[in-house]
Amino acid sequence: MNIKKLPFNKKQIENIAKVYPTPFYIYDEKEIRNSARNLYKAFGWVPEFKNYFPVKSCPNPHLLKILREEGMGTDCSSMPELVMSEKVGIVGNEIMFSSNNTAYHEFAKAYTLGAFINLDDITHLPILEEYAGIPDAICFRYNPGSLRKHHGNVFIGEPKDAKFGMTKEQLIKAYKIMKRKGVKRFGLHAMIVASELNPDALIETADMLFDLVVEFSERLGIRFEFIDLGGGIGIPYKPTDKPVDLYFISGEIKKLYDLKIKKNRLDPLRIVMENGRLVMGPNGYLITKVIHTKSIYKNYLGLDASMANLMRPGMYGSYHHITVLGKESEPKSFLYDVVGSLCENNDKFAIDRKLPRVEVGDIMVMHDAGAYGYAMGFNFNAKLRSAELLRKESGGVELIRRAETIDDYFATLNFYE
Repeated sequence: MNIKKLPFNKKQIENIAKVYPTPFYIYDEKEIRNSARNLYKAFGWVPEFKNYFPVKSCPNPHLLKILREEGMGTDCSSMPELVMSEKVGIVGNEIMFSSNNTAYHEFAKAYTLGAFINLDDITHLPILEEYAGIPDAICFRYNPGSLRKHHGNVFIGEPKDAKFGMTKEQLIKAYKIMKRKGVKRFGLHAMIVASELNPDALIETADMLFDLVVEFSERLGIRFEFIDLGGGIGIPYKPTDKPVDLYFISGEIKKLYDLKIKKNRLDPLRIVMENGRLVMGPNGYLITKVIHTKSIYKNYLGLDASMANLMRPGMYGSYHHITVLGKESEPKSFLYDVVGSLCENNDKFAIDRKLPRVEVGDIMVMHDAGAYGYAMGFNFNAKLRSAELLRKESGGVELIRRAETIDDYFATLNFYE
């Protein structure tokens, strides 16, 4: 059983809420750093290991600064993500620019920053050359189609149905083109799974990429600098989920590295990743208050947060553990649907969830909301996005993004009374 612990208690949250009204997100700096260090320790044998944190999972520069201090770069897929990285001092090969259906000016910005550019499609080659230039290093994203044993899931799609990446034949052609154009530094990327708890899935990705590195190195006469395993390592959202053993994954990948890369004298080959959920997910929480109860055919708890604050349950049916502060030890004897106030029936944080008796005014904590939580928020029904807070290692709390106001909502409108 995975025990869902909290870095704060009811009294502390009540005091915070007097200054920053609910709903709000709060992130725990200490555990963010611990998660980052644990990942780097697990892969300490890898030459120049680096995790490129996907900005899309939690786009806040205060948090990016913490991760930069822990040795991480950023995985960017848009102009604002590139600019945010630049503003916190992450530039050059500390950025992996992995996008799809990319706007041409974004190629130019990534090129100017000196980022690793990871191309999603072979048709992007002439566009990159025309609008940015030929970079010193290039990486391509591979889509194996139906060749994988472990396939995708609801978050990323089956490879054969997914819009991402190139076929093997396209990869070969792309590497040949860039070799002719003078590129000497090459990478190879694949991300087949997301939020995956089966360690074999990521190990299989490494095995697949190692095989391609061996084949392409001999066949094309190029030297690979790195492979990018993408992200995709899941976290135990449910108390019954088993956490991924990073050291087991690392050890199995090392065996494959020694067997295929070292044996063929292709080392040193860097291995990089793009884990976001693993680093930030368990270390962010959505704090919300019960403002209504309703009993018709079911019993409902109405919150001051909604799907606009945390989309994952409504979009994917994802589970987020819920703690009712101050009632942690009470029996979970009541069955509720936990809902927001959007005019959509899928605006539900939980369906038929067993909880202690809940009353108006109780404060709830949505666990594991640090990644793809605030980031996927929206303004439907004119809902305003919440504040983000950082619980510092010292125990103090810092506002790292204020809550939106009604003036913010109208700020982009060209409207006059």
